Amino acid sequence: MGWIDKALHEARQKRESEGPKKKDQARPKRSEKVAPPEVQPAPKPQQPKSSPAVQAQEAAKSRAQVSQLRSNQVYKPARRVEVNNQVLQQNRILTAVQDPGITSAYKMLRTRVLQRMRANNWNSLAVTSTAPGDGKTTTSINLAISLAKNVNHNVFLVDLDLRRPSIHRYFGFKPKRGLGDYLLGKASPEDIVVDPGVERLNIIPNDHPFDNSSEQLSSPKMLKLVEYLTTSDPSRIIVFDTPPLLVTDDMLAFSPYIDAIMLVVSEGKTKREEIQRATHLLQDTNVLGTVLNRSSESASGYGYGYYY
Repeated sequence: MGWIDKALHEARQKRESEGPKKKDQARPKRSEKVAPPEVQPAPKPQQPKSSPAVQAQEAAKSRAQVSQLRSNQVYKPARRVEVNNQVLQQNRILTAVQDPGITSAYKMLRTRVLQRMRANNWNSLAVTSTAPGDGKTTTSINLAISLAKNVNHNVFLVDLDLRRPSIHRYFGFKPKRGLGDYLLGKASPEDIVVDPGVERLNIIPNDHPFDNSSEQLSSPKMLKLVEYLTTSDPSRIIVFDTPPLLVTDDMLAFSPYIDAIMLVVSEGKTKREEIQRATHLLQDTNVLGTVLNRSSESASGYGYGYYY
């Protein structure tokens, strides 16, 4: 046997004596890419469940934050107008009168109105009367002022008595632009809003009488204005001073656009049959209540009664 055969024979014997070796793990060629080991994500820690009371508090806080953000939205600053304090006193507007009887009566009216509106999720209210001279405009203005004193609400007062607009005269100012300009396409909703100096109260005045008032009140532009007022701020309450119910069809033409109606009657002036006619006309609407103006039950002679 040559030395080569002898070396191979010895090597074979050595391998047989050591036994079989474990196979090495296959190594990838240099041209192959090795995928990184898959990393399993760490499990997320479970959040402890809040109690129903805590959840309710968090939900209320969230709603309040959303409401505050919406109420802080400023589309265009309302133009400040100078009101005449002597005129306010003559018209017995709340901001200028010192009669505690009037103040107390409107606080009571405000409480009852807010209760009904909150219970039904309403935010728009039309104030009307059976006939001129029942005090609906004074009631609209003082109710809006009283509502604005509630810190939870912003209030808009809108003069919708298109045949005989008068809210600006009760405050003693001359509007540069008003609802009539908007309806005629001469101004935007933001252009016609004024600030009378009462916190959380804005007014949309009008000094442009319309002969076709019912058509204007049921027009697409009026619907757009109502949508703008009612949707831009959910905490807002809109009070519309509307024409007397038994004089024109304006109130009925506008009624589909608002949530509820308040009827103002005057003691010693409004007749029973007028109330019956008004009740019949309003039977398919949401009548929030009836205000009895100039009630003799008040010591000041300028009292209010509120009835469902």
